[in-house]
Amino acid sequence: MATPLKPHKPLVLLAAGGTGGHLFPAEALAGALRARGIEVDLATDERAARYAEHFPARQLHVLPADTVRGRSPLALLRTGLALARGLLKGYRLMRELRPAAVVGFGGYPTVPPLLAATLAGRPTLIHEANAVMGRANAMLAGRVTAIATGYPDMFGAKPPLAAKAHHTGNPVRPAVIEAVAPYEVSEEGAPFQLVVFGGSQGARVMSDIVPPAIALLPPVLRERLRISQQARPEDSGAVREIYAKLGVRAEVAPFFRDLPLRMSHAHLVIARSGASTVAELCVIGRPSVLVPLPGAIDQDQLANATALTKAGGAMLARQSGFTPDSLAEILTALMRSPAQLSGMAQKAQAMGRADAAARLADLVIRTAGIQV
Repeated sequence: MATPLKPHKPLVLLAAGGTGGHLFPAEALAGALRARGIEVDLATDERAARYAEHFPARQLHVLPADTVRGRSPLALLRTGLALARGLLKGYRLMRELRPAAVVGFGGYPTVPPLLAATLAGRPTLIHEANAVMGRANAMLAGRVTAIATGYPDMFGAKPPLAAKAHHTGNPVRPAVIEAVAPYEVSEEGAPFQLVVFGGSQGARVMSDIVPPAIALLPPVLRERLRISQQARPEDSGAVREIYAKLGVRAEVAPFFRDLPLRMSHAHLVIARSGASTVAELCVIGRPSVLVPLPGAIDQDQLANATALTKAGGAMLARQSGFTPDSLAEILTALMRSPAQLSGMAQKAQAMGRADAAARLADLVIRTAGIQV
């Protein structure tokens, strides 16, 4: 008598661009789905594939994609051809894999596989991590089966989108969940842990502004500081030199592998306000000064920082007014107000969704009709 074949595990195809803001939540969802016995593949473009070698997927699928780089006919033609090639390859991939669902996390590399999935009749979801919808997700929102959001009530003026929107929160890396710890107040005279980072696009302004601001602090406050600061390699020498002259204890590096742990030890964080950064600050529950990246078409970082500031968990510092003098004033006031910092930490954590990956996995499973 022949042994019956075991049924194949259901497969979910994730599609994500090449930034941490897209890959981190996709990685968290992949872990949650695999823990429930669901296979995961990742679709992305060639640029992002270089950063996804450790992504917990069964297979990596590279599809052509391109963003709009100009309004000239040649630029638009190049973008259109890349998307058309990606769509054709994506449709072939749908017929080959027959995924139970396809989930996109934003960025133009998600457009071909999501459009292909809708054409192939597969269940589709997009996850929007920011407080405003990015261009790629906005293009797909009307076509997909469901929308997961990092922030509540994003579609009050758009009932058709609101009807299929679900507030799951933003999934964070396991290292962030492991780093969660109660906020410990730094009383007057005690060491004060300051963590500063800005990501690849934002570290320069932190290097230009934060060290001179520290130089303007009263000596009694400066002596308390213990600083961890991310700085680009070309800036790190100058940053270290300023702190050394000031006698400030500082660790300066281009990248901290243990950044979630450093955030959990921080009494205050100064950072950009990308979706993943804000989500991690909220899950860990730390007060922050947020400096949104200026010039972004969607103004997503400004929307993220504004939402957390309105909730009382952060202070918003627009880059146009982010000067050594203004930052020194903020630091002086906050270092002298431990109760205010503690309150900010509590309000930030109230916005956090430590179970966002599980919530999103539940939504994927329901939308796909997967039996687990």
